[in-house]
Amino acid sequence: MKKINLLLTSVALFIGSFAFGQSFDEKLPSNPTPGKCYVKCITPNVFETKEVTIQTAPEYTVLKMVPAEFKTEEETFMSKPAYKEYTFTPATFKTEYVTVRVEPDYNKVNIIPAKFKPSSEEIEVFPMVGKWEYGTLPGCKSANPEDCRTLCWKETPARYKTVPTKVLDTDATNTTTLVPGKDKKYPILVMDVPAQVHEKTIPAEYKTVTKRVKVKDETVVEEKIPAVYKTEEIQVLKSKGGVTVWEEVDCGLLDYSLLPIYYDLNSARLRESSKAIIDSKIYNVMKQKPNVSVEIASHTDSRGNAAFNKDLSQRRAQSVVDYLVSKGIQRNRLVARGFGETRLVNKCSDGVDCTETQHQQNRRTEFRIIGAN
Repeated sequence: MKKINLLLTSVALFIGSFAFGQSFDEKLPSNPTPGKCYVKCITPNVFETKEVTIQTAPEYTVLKMVPAEFKTEEETFMSKPAYKEYTFTPATFKTEYVTVRVEPDYNKVNIIPAKFKPSSEEIEVFPMVGKWEYGTLPGCKSANPEDCRTLCWKETPARYKTVPTKVLDTDATNTTTLVPGKDKKYPILVMDVPAQVHEKTIPAEYKTVTKRVKVKDETVVEEKIPAVYKTEEIQVLKSKGGVTVWEEVDCGLLDYSLLPIYYDLNSARLRESSKAIIDSKIYNVMKQKPNVSVEIASHTDSRGNAAFNKDLSQRRAQSVVDYLVSKGIQRNRLVARGFGETRLVNKCSDGVDCTETQHQQNRRTEFRIIGAN
């Protein structure tokens, strides 16, 4: 939040500021007290706690089963029925022989081929042909060639060729000869005494067992379980904030003030003694001034890893914020800042030889008022 220190030694000084610029005067508190400091704040929403009762579990029905009841009885049953058993006497056989024609009779054919004798035949290989041929009359003295032209029919005789041939002397014929078949004897079994079946009746078999018989079936009993209610505390908006006001504060709290609390090595856990100091230094002020905000700044010395120191200081500042929130301070009124080893108050930076007392000066937690949302 924006803040302004008004260290006014007299009302005249305040009026002088007013005369310097009208727009600046509009941002200042009205009727300030000389020598006092003020912080510009925005009033927060004001809540009140109320109790509400909610149903956390509805009424419902539980069904309980009543087990079935049984008794023991004996029962005899047929485990194997009566049946007939048959005894088989196989047939007996004797050996006899049977004749089988394995090759039949057949007629064998003998072929006598045809016989030929030489001969010849004259054939016309080119027929006789004739044609008209033009010629010139011998000794013709006419100047006209047509007068000397002659037309004669000329024939060319046919041509013949003698071809050697064969003529049939005796045609083909055949004779047949009977080839007798073959017989073969094979042994066979002939039934001497036929097979016989003998029948025998086998009686049924029975078995007696012990079994459970139902006396009463399972049943269901209903039981009503009542609804469960719980009382919860809720925050109800009592008055809406957002109004700009000027809070009068201790001028010394506007700058960083030492918060003399100590932590275990590499730990951010608050000791019980530290909580009492926080209550007296910060909590009481914030309860009395509900519109202001507070910044918690934590620092380490330069020994160790810089990133670790930064994280450790942030966690230590946050532990103070978390403690104040647990006591009812609104979280948006608190700012936690861990600066690690970046804001040393002496020369004891990395590589500088310092005493334990000098390092202790750098290991500190501070706070200041900065206003409130």
